Amino acid sequence: MSSHLGRSETPSSKGDGKVKGPVLSRIHPILVNIQDINHLVWVLQGQTLTAVPRKDQMDPVTVTLVSCKYTETLEKGRGNPVYLGLKEPELCLFCTKVKGQPTLQLQERNIMDLYHQTEPVKPFLFYHDQNGRASSFESVAFPGWFIGSCSCGGCPVIITQELGKIYTTDFGFTVLQP
Repeated sequence: MSSHLGRSETPSSKGDGKVKGPVLSRIHPILVNIQDINHLVWVLQGQTLTAVPRKDQMDPVTVTLVSCKYTETLEKGRGNPVYLGLKEPELCLFCTKVKGQPTLQLQERNIMDLYHQTEPVKPFLFYHDQNGRASSFESVAFPGWFIGSCSCGGCPVIITQELGKIYTTDFGFTVLQP
């Protein structure tokens, strides 16, 4: 399982201010498949992103990922700010409040349109933190809330504050196209 995100193109996620190589403009997002530590993969069921056990004849969604170009106004030391989306259908993950509760949703949006904005679009941004092969994605709009999946599968992918309890917030991914 590979988890390289083109770090030579992004500032250090540790917030030390050091740039690991030049920050380059991207023409297209990085394409990845995501699975959690329980080997649950992301699939789209209707309009809901769901984590399910990987099976033969199953195609997990291709996740699009691109770093935010303008990080000056974002909190340092929380990880690399990234936009996350789906390749087909073209949807982006974002966080909003529903009945007072932060919620993960999908919106028809081109991820590269978000990338080219002149300032961060916080509801669509996640701090990507990588520890070895495990990655977590924390909402920029709702600090302390992380993308999570239930450990048994068949549940929607959500955002949660309950780290390591009911929901798994550590993911691995395989890069399909850097």
